[in-house]
Amino acid sequence: MSYYRYHVFFCTNQREDGSQCCNQCAATAMRDFLKRRTKELGLTGRGGVRINTAGCLDRCAEGPVIVVYPEDTWYTYIDSEDLEEILQEHLIGGRVVDRLLLPA
Repeated sequence: MSYYRYHVFFCTNQREDGSQCCNQCAATAMRDFLKRRTKELGLTGRGGVRINTAGCLDRCAEGPVIVVYPEDTWYTYIDSEDLEEILQEHLIGGRVVDRLLLPA
């Protein structure tokens, strides 16, 4: 078993040339939101959920983007409501949120 049940990586890349990137969609604020929610719900720590920043995940055109391990599940999202759904359904309930999936 891995140290964390789920490890969530947020692309927070900011491209200097102005081309499409995840941080143009408030990715850093959205990461902070999900990190705060997992702490509020007592989901963090060993055997729980870890929320991390990632460098560029090279899918910015499909973004904003997160990836959940160990399943290698890729999601996009619009706002904190989408992230709350991923939290409740996937990270708590173990069910993939099909409407937010990106192809692997």
